Amino acid sequence: MNIKKILLKWSLIGLFGLIIFGFFYFEGHKILTFESLKSNHSALKMWTEQNILLSAAVFFLIYVLSTALSLPGAAILTLASGGLFGLSLGTLISSFASSIGAGFAFLGARYFLKDWVQSKFKSSFEKINEGINKEGAYYLFTLRLTPVFPFFLVNLIMGLTSMKFWTYFFVSQIAMLPGTLIYVNAGTQIASLSSTKDILSAEIILSFILLGLFPLIVKKILVTKK
Repeated sequence: MNIKKILLKWSLIGLFGLIIFGFFYFEGHKILTFESLKSNHSALKMWTEQNILLSAAVFFLIYVLSTALSLPGAAILTLASGGLFGLSLGTLISSFASSIGAGFAFLGARYFLKDWVQSKFKSSFEKINEGINKEGAYYLFTLRLTPVFPFFLVNLIMGLTSMKFWTYFFVSQIAMLPGTLIYVNAGTQIASLSSTKDILSAEIILSFILLGLFPLIVKKILVTKK
C-alpha cells in the first residue's frame, strides 16, 4: 500500500472519529430517543411543514450519515420520518436514506477492514465467500427481515465478504421496506404510542422471520427435487 492510500485511510478514520465523537459529545444519543421525539414532535412538525424541501433534505442527510457511521437512533429516525413527513414521503425518505447509508457502511467495512480480516481468517472466509457467491442474496434477504440481527452488524459483516455492492444495495432496499413501512406508519401515530415496544409484536417479528426464510426454503426444495 503506497503512502497516499495510507494517508487517505487515516484521514478518513480521523474524520469519521471526529464526527462520532461530536455526536456523543453534543449528546446526539440523548436527542435521538423516543421520549425526545414525542415531546418535540409538535414543534418539529410545524417547522417541517413551513420548510418542507429544506427539512426533507436535512433529514435525509442526517439519516444517511447516521446509518453510514452506525450511530444509534436509526429506528427513531424512521419513526420521525413518519411523524414529520407522513406515510408516503416518510417511507420514500427512510427507505432510500437507510439503504444509501447502509451502502456507505458496507463500502467502509470493505475499504478499511476486508483485506486485513480476510488475510487473518483466510480459511474461514474462503468458506463464507463460497456460500455468499452461491446464495448471498438469499442470506442477506433473511438477515434484513429478521429483527434480531442488528442493522449495523449486517452492514459490517457483508462488507467483509465477496458480495457485490449492487446486489447488497438492491436486496437491502427491498428486504428493509416492510420494516420501514411499519415504523413510518407508527410514526404517523406517534402521539398514541407509549414506547417503541408498541410497534413490533411477537407475531410481527415471527412473520418477518418466516418471510425472510421463505426464499431459502423454496430454493432448497427446488434443488432437492432436481
